[in-house]
Amino acid sequence: MLKKLRLRFVGINMAIVLVILCTIFGVLLYTTHANLEHESIEMVTAVAADPLQLNWPDTASRLPYFTVRISPYGSVRVSGASYYDLSDEQVLSGIVTEALRSGSEQGVLHDYSLRYLRTTWRGNEYIVFADVSSATATMRNLWRNCFLIGLCAAAVFLAVSFLLARWAVKPVEKAWTQQKQFVSDASHELKTPLTVILTNAEMLKDPSYSEPDRQRFTESILTMSYRMRGLVESLLELARVDNGAVKKVFTPLDWSAMTQDAVLPFEALFFEKGLTLECAVEPGITVQGSAQHLRQSMEILLDNAVKYSAPGTVRVELKKTGHDKCTLSIETPGEPLSPEECKNVFKRFYRADRARAMDHSYGLGLSIAESIVTEHGGKIRCEGKPSGNVFSITLPTAKEEQK
Repeated sequence: MLKKLRLRFVGINMAIVLVILCTIFGVLLYTTHANLEHESIEMVTAVAADPLQLNWPDTASRLPYFTVRISPYGSVRVSGASYYDLSDEQVLSGIVTEALRSGSEQGVLHDYSLRYLRTTWRGNEYIVFADVSSATATMRNLWRNCFLIGLCAAAVFLAVSFLLARWAVKPVEKAWTQQKQFVSDASHELKTPLTVILTNAEMLKDPSYSEPDRQRFTESILTMSYRMRGLVESLLELARVDNGAVKKVFTPLDWSAMTQDAVLPFEALFFEKGLTLECAVEPGITVQGSAQHLRQSMEILLDNAVKYSAPGTVRVELKKTGHDKCTLSIETPGEPLSPEECKNVFKRFYRADRARAMDHSYGLGLSIAESIVTEHGGKIRCEGKPSGNVFSITLPTAKEEQK
């Protein structure tokens, strides 16, 4: 699919380039031909006004010319033929005969590269001939140059188009790879509880098992069903966040008060896990955003701190960073994550090996938090330190506060 997409991109790009080149060269050829034709017509017209003049006519063109006077008796007399060798009467007769045979007052004799104009002056018929071989050569060279330039330009644009196609398709390729990985991971996460549910359901059908065993099978089915429901709800929430299906109303929010309110319900959870909670919130920090979703992103980080912190102190800090930004950081004790793990921890379904055995963890929370923060124009980061890990959310402060 990606190969076809790249080829389609190249095809569309080359079609646009060829249309532009053909238009430019077409206009150039047409205007050049029209100008040369206008000059030659102007030349023969000026000469026809006085066929016996010896000097160049007063025109912008200086084409070699000669005139032929045809007497009523059919004799031919040539004048102004210093540029031509018309001593060959047979050639001259062929030129005059072809001009007369055409039946039109003016035209071009392509075999002789001559433009002619028939006129009557002082009772005599004259035919004015002007040489157009230079115009023909100019147009021939112009055609050749346009073809060569167009061919080289098309080759260059083709090479550039392939490079641009690879660059332009990279986001699609990345999204396609992520989608395949997402489907694979989601299938894997759903496969385990489904297998447990099916296995226990089959055991329930076996009459040889005792009532306590049946009760255990039923509880196992319920546990896995709740886990599947939680996973599906997380997937739906992530899909809604990615697609913007959830309408967000951005209003000025007291981010300091929201942080304190969000930390309060987690104090008991930290106490049960044997963790000490320290909270340092700078007052009066205001951000623009959706209260529901920003609180959700904060709660995801606090929930992760409860689940994955080693015994020690969890520190929550909110402060201004610069003139127009603020940072909420949650520092947790425990084994520090490597730089690669800090980079991958926000990927969907990614979990460190030590956390895979934890219940009710699907590896989607941090991905949801990242989507929310990004939509609010902020950034979410993870940094491993010797004493543990620091997750931080940086958001722009409200415009009123910046003033």
